[in-house]
Amino acid sequence: MKTFLLLGAINAFLAVALGAFGAHGLEGKISDKYLETWKTAVHYQMFHASGLLIIGILASTLKAGNLLNWSGWLMLIGIILFSGSLYILSVSGIKVLGAITPLGGVSFLAAWVLLMVAVYKHM
Repeated sequence: MKTFLLLGAINAFLAVALGAFGAHGLEGKISDKYLETWKTAVHYQMFHASGLLIIGILASTLKAGNLLNWSGWLMLIGIILFSGSLYILSVSGIKVLGAITPLGGVSFLAAWVLLMVAVYKHM
């Protein structure tokens, strides 16, 4: 599905841009702990941007539209909740945002399970 290819490319671009911003723009401005939190957000965003690209490619070859579609949307939701909450936490210090992060993690896990099921059904 072209939507997931586009979303994957956008998120990969954003991960690179946000990684550079963290390394060059935030260094010395936030604590080392929060800089590491920022890096974690960047890494997970890039991993799941790659997942979105994989889903986009598989959607054109497998007939598992619904499973792949849900997997892709859950990856995007995971990026927003997991990485997004960590980005905001890093620059704001609002610790309550840490309660949102696991919801993104669960979205990531569910997305990967759906991707596994879609691939398994078409082996």
